[in-house]
Amino acid sequence: MTMTNEKKKVLLPFWKDALMQIAAGGTAGFVEICIMHPLDVVKTRFQFQRGFSQSNYASISDCFRKTIKNEGFLAIYKGILPPILAETPKRATKFFTFEQYKKLFSFGSSVPTAQSLILAGLFAGLTEAIVVNPFEVVKVRQQTDQQQFSKQKSSFETAKLIYKEGGFGTSGLNRGLTSTLGRHGIWNMIYFGFYHNIKAYIPKSNSKGMDYFWRCLAGFTAGSIASTVNIPWDVAKSRIQGYHGDSTARKYNTCIQTILLVKKEEGFRALFKGLSPKMLRLGPGGAIMMIAYEEIYIYLKKKFH
Repeated sequence: MTMTNEKKKVLLPFWKDALMQIAAGGTAGFVEICIMHPLDVVKTRFQFQRGFSQSNYASISDCFRKTIKNEGFLAIYKGILPPILAETPKRATKFFTFEQYKKLFSFGSSVPTAQSLILAGLFAGLTEAIVVNPFEVVKVRQQTDQQQFSKQKSSFETAKLIYKEGGFGTSGLNRGLTSTLGRHGIWNMIYFGFYHNIKAYIPKSNSKGMDYFWRCLAGFTAGSIASTVNIPWDVAKSRIQGYHGDSTARKYNTCIQTILLVKKEEGFRALFKGLSPKMLRLGPGGAIMMIAYEEIYIYLKKKFH
C-alpha cells in the first residue's frame, strides 16, 4: 500500500507534468524580464553603437544617462512588449523542451549523464530560438531606434512594417535567425549543462537560506559563463536585426559574414561589445530564472498532484 502511494506521488501524467513545466517556465521568464530588461536595452545599444551618429556610450551609467536625457525615462524599457509577449512561450519552450530532450538523450536511463544535460540544453536553445526570433527582430529594431519614446512606433506597428519589408522570411520577421540559433543554442547548452552538473556538488544543508544561496550562485555562474561564450553571436544578431534608416544600405546580412566583418573593421574585442551589461543582466537573471522555475514547479507539483 505504501509503495503504491509513493509511486502515485512520483508518477504524474505526461500532460499534467508538461502543463506544470510550461506554467513554471513562463512565470519565471516573466519575472526575469520585468526586473532585468533595462540592462538588455543598454547591452543592445553598446553592441549597435557603431551605427549611431548622435552619441557613443562610454559606460553602462553613461548609456543610461544619455538614453534617459535624450529619449525620456521610459526609453530604458524600449522594446519590452515583444519579450513580455514572448517570455511565456519562450521560457515555457526552454524548460519544457529541456525536460523532454533530457529524457531523450538519457536513452532510457533514470539518471541523466553530463553529456545528456549538455545536449538537452543545446537542443532546447535551438528550439527556443525558432519560437522567439520574430519577437527578437521587433525588440532589437525598437531598442536601436533613437527617436523620442513618445514618437516611436508601437511594437505592433513595428512588426507590421518589418513584415511589409520582408514578410516572415529571413529578410523580415526572421532576419538574423542563424545568429539567434547560435546565441540561444550555445547559451542554453552551457547554462543547463553547467547548472545541473554542478548542482550535484552543492553542499547539503538543513538551512533553506544556504540552499538558496548555493543554487543562486550556481545559476549566476552558469548565466555569466554562457553570456561570455555566446556574445559574438549576440553582437552579430544585434547588427543584423538593428534599426537602419531608409537611405542606409544594409551592411550586416548573415551571421558568419557579420562576425568576420566586425572583427576585421573593429578588432576582436568588438565581438564582446555589451558584455558588461549582458553579464549584469543574465548573471543575476540566470539565478532568478532557475530558482523561480524550480520553486514554482515544486509548488505546482505539491498543489495539483
